[in-house]
Amino acid sequence: MDTHDRQSDARPVLEGPDIARVLTRIAHEIVERAKGADDVVLLGIPTRGVFLARRIADKLEQITERKVPCGSLDITMYRDDLRMHPPRALARTEIPADGLDGKLVVLVDDVLFSGRTIRAALDALNDIGRPRAVQLAVLVDRGHRELPIRADYVGKNLPTSLRETVKVQLAEEDGRDTVLLGAKPAPQ
Repeated sequence: MDTHDRQSDARPVLEGPDIARVLTRIAHEIVERAKGADDVVLLGIPTRGVFLARRIADKLEQITERKVPCGSLDITMYRDDLRMHPPRALARTEIPADGLDGKLVVLVDDVLFSGRTIRAALDALNDIGRPRAVQLAVLVDRGHRELPIRADYVGKNLPTSLRETVKVQLAEEDGRDTVLLGAKPAPQ
């Protein structure tokens, strides 16, 4: 079975309208918890977390009628698995002009799994500024944490086995919005 066949075995668990709905809900939850979102800064983790952060920022602007600062946080050099994978290109870190000090930073990512990506993001954030608080928003939480990390805002809790994969596709990168659940490819 080739990769294309395995991909077609994946079943959608969220489609475009579902993703739009959960991002709207997350935006409303951020406004509620932050009491208006006046000092909120969104930082997306490349690649798909950046697109999700921008979408949430747009929804926050619709709700609050003010622009919410949004940027990206490259974690490549903070990952603990650099030695285990081939070199990868660095993504961009873009910090909004007002900076992060004293702000409520909401990190945004597509899938929360082991927690290692978020640990790397926290390390990267530590080198950039001193936020008042840091929260986490994810589209999908699939469980299997290896570190004591929990999302504050979750689009969908999706209990999975370790033999399954979760693939998020977003229109900006993949041409469509969907979250697919499938079987992990067998080792070759």
